[in-house]
Amino acid sequence: MTLSAMEFFCYHRDRPGSTPLRTEMVEQHWTYMDAFAETMIARGPTFLDDDTLTGSVHILDLPDASAARAFAFEEPGYQAGAYRDVMLRRWSNSLGRTMWDYDGRPGSDRYLVLGFTEPTTDRLDLPDNDALIAAGPLLSDDGAAVLGAAVLLEAASEPVARAILSPDPYVGIEVHRWEFGGRPTQQGPAR
Repeated sequence: MTLSAMEFFCYHRDRPGSTPLRTEMVEQHWTYMDAFAETMIARGPTFLDDDTLTGSVHILDLPDASAARAFAFEEPGYQAGAYRDVMLRRWSNSLGRTMWDYDGRPGSDRYLVLGFTEPTTDRLDLPDNDALIAAGPLLSDDGAAVLGAAVLLEAASEPVARAILSPDPYVGIEVHRWEFGGRPTQQGPAR
């Protein structure tokens, strides 16, 4: 995978009650994502303990902010009204790999952990942990300010996942159940 150093974190958050629409549109979603397969660093749905979908995460390498906005807002589910909002931020791949390069433990729980900071130019100390699937700072549009961090990881429980980010310097931390995404038949880098 050749990176252009313009990586983006995109989190489409579901509108309450949109699971039937998301389910109906899954093939359209996957077909749309197929066009971005070679740019993907990580992807997958977030959900509640009862498996109700709550969102869709995509971390990818794109040419610029315009391409990232087009990716986020032309997504079929977004166009159909499945999502209540979209979080789109520049991101930096601290681990230098994709989720397909991660050798995980089968059956382990996976989480998305988002930490939000006041805008700063200080570098965040992200954990060095073999349970990390993808990790990096959330950045301002120009990449100059750090606005938080996004981490995908395996953990035994939500509290263990939350603890991956120290409460200081974060003003808020969210934890979402997450799993690897993509077509069920896809294996390896053909994502």
